[in-house]
Amino acid sequence: MPQDPDIQTRIAETVVLLRAKLGVRDKTLEASIRKAKRRLPRRVYKQALILARAEAMASHPKLRLVLDNPRLIKASDVVQEHLGSINLADRRWGWFLGLLGGLAFNMLALTTLLLVFLWWRGLI
Repeated sequence: MPQDPDIQTRIAETVVLLRAKLGVRDKTLEASIRKAKRRLPRRVYKQALILARAEAMASHPKLRLVLDNPRLIKASDVVQEHLGSINLADRRWGWFLGLLGGLAFNMLALTTLLLVFLWWRGLI
């Protein structure tokens, strides 16, 4: 019974994508998902958990026959599609703009407090 996409290959590709896109440095999918939990949407995280549960069974030749391959392929597609859509440059740029926005707000708040204090002391 030949399988078009081998589930072990799909799991390995998912681990590589997690490593490349989210910087998770674990060898197994289960450990990688545990570390990347907060950076994944809930529906993607649940699909990744389905893959992680099947990871140990996929390495065993007889247990591999018990796996629900269409469900695992769908879960793999969902996770890989989400990870593939992550733009690292855009994430870095967003982080930098968020940092600058926070810094600008703090500067405005400090300036406002300084002006209020100077007005209260009668120096303005």
